[in-house]
Amino acid sequence: MGAPPATTGFGRRRFGARRVLRAFLRSGRGRRYSRIVLRAVIFDVDFTLSRPGPELGPEAYRLLGVAHGLQLDPERYEDARLAAFADLRAHPDLVHDDETWIVFTEDIVRGMGGDADGARACAVDMVRRWEIHANFDLYDDVVPVLAALRGFDLRLGLISNGQRDLEEFAAHHRLDVDVAVGSKSHGRTKPHASIFQHALEALGVSAAEAVMVGDSREDDIDGARALGMRAILLDRARIHPAESDRIITLFQLPVALGLPDGLRVG
Repeated sequence: MGAPPATTGFGRRRFGARRVLRAFLRSGRGRRYSRIVLRAVIFDVDFTLSRPGPELGPEAYRLLGVAHGLQLDPERYEDARLAAFADLRAHPDLVHDDETWIVFTEDIVRGMGGDADGARACAVDMVRRWEIHANFDLYDDVVPVLAALRGFDLRLGLISNGQRDLEEFAAHHRLDVDVAVGSKSHGRTKPHASIFQHALEALGVSAAEAVMVGDSREDDIDGARALGMRAILLDRARIHPAESDRIITLFQLPVALGLPDGLRVG
């Protein structure tokens, strides 16, 4: 017989993680998953895995406004953004098209004081910036937590609303995921059921076998739960203390999923 196949250090870690997980489930501490096996975790992207860089922030709006003859007040950005979201949700057809995001961004521009003829052109330029992958930074907890979940042979996916090509975004930031479903390519936005169903089918799992993790109660949590998925709210800003299934950092996710305490990260 020939020599046994070589095993990389990564392979040994994954084998060890599977052995620990099986023992954990047999021990009874994993009763939460005694009937349904967790096979996949799906993540929202913006403000869950990544955050907009300074090229997309209040000061960037101000500077872009100057180029379009507008005086935008950075202090009004957050209120303008929240108002724009409220307007967007007041017309919930959940169909993705370029015009939706231009109107949304124009609402922000006008809310910051740019209620003039240059508002739409300024919004178009800002929307184009949101399509640039390098304008986003990953949170520090993302890469180690995805690696930890991979150690349990979990399949990983992304679902995001927005203008970016999500597969290209994942490749640019070297995110180790199996599926990336963006509303731009899918045609529907969260919380529409079809975008979640598409991701589940691509991952080859049922709703009961997957967990959704995101920062938006309306888009991520309510949308996933409507399909029978478990959904965990990532509350980085700590503004939803009453949410029962909640974490404040991804470092808490392995334990929240019921994975062995010994594999905590962070």
